[in-house]
Amino acid sequence: MPVGLPSELLRRRPDVRRAERQLAAATARIGVQTAELFPRFSLTGAAGLQSISASDWFTGGSKFWSAGPTVQWRVFDAGRIRANIRVQTAKQEEALAAYEKAVLTSLQDVENALVAYAQEQVRSRSLKDEADAEQRAVELANELYTKGLADFLNVLDAQRSLYQAQDRLVQSQKAVSQNLVALYKALGGGWEGETTLAQARLGTR
Repeated sequence: MPVGLPSELLRRRPDVRRAERQLAAATARIGVQTAELFPRFSLTGAAGLQSISASDWFTGGSKFWSAGPTVQWRVFDAGRIRANIRVQTAKQEEALAAYEKAVLTSLQDVENALVAYAQEQVRSRSLKDEADAEQRAVELANELYTKGLADFLNVLDAQRSLYQAQDRLVQSQKAVSQNLVALYKALGGGWEGETTLAQARLGTR
């Protein structure tokens, strides 16, 4: 896992991307409604051939054309347009709140996943040391039993403690993997491929 992962990774989460697109769409709708307050100008024109007789079809007298500017201005709908702008603005604010909530939720998910992953790694290292110590205890018990300095019950007790320590270590290693998967999910995952691709591009320059 790379150190110092950029927060831009959170933008690839489906919930964040959906909230971001909804906010962008709501903002765009405000612009569309605001544009309705202003007049629209256009230049229209037409040209063609018109004649009663087919023989005169391509003569100069059969040609016609027209051109002229047009203006459209919804002056009398200004009140309704402003009301629509207020409605769209309210929807945009709602979308902004949803986006902020999605971002905060994603940050919380990442923080929880990082804490759980780090804590379980520390616990796993401690259990690894414990299992190593129990392994040495089994070896010492076997050596004492072989030399006749201890009975076989001490060997059995040491082996039982070793198996218990190894079992706790396996469970902890499983939890580390699960927490890492949760962290991948919280971050959107998949940055390894992008990092490799970026490094490959830099290497070709």
